[in-house]
Amino acid sequence: MQSLRPPSPPSQPASASCSAAPELHIASMVVHAAPRRLADVRGAILAIAGAEIHGASETGKLVVTLEAPSTEDMLARIAEIQRIDGVLASALVYQHSDTLAAMNEEIDDVHGS
Repeated sequence: MQSLRPPSPPSQPASASCSAAPELHIASMVVHAAPRRLADVRGAILAIAGAEIHGASETGKLVVTLEAPSTEDMLARIAEIQRIDGVLASALVYQHSDTLAAMNEEIDDVHGS
């Protein structure tokens, strides 16, 4: 016997949501570069929008943070770093996303300092 259920409405792509609140995505990662390519890798990472390098070692390890307005942009920036000539490996350490309004909320200091 055939079901008499009404048809499901067509699904909309995620990008169709125009009224969503602006977001901020933050990620940190460790990037391992070939030591002889370290200067080139640093330059390429710093050329990526929202990328900062917070530390580096002579052995080619870099501590990198990224900011992006969406998940898609964050994934694209991570992939761009992974494709840089001289990058041997990368590891995502931390990722957080929230609305811009929530990210800008003042947090009370419970310790009174």
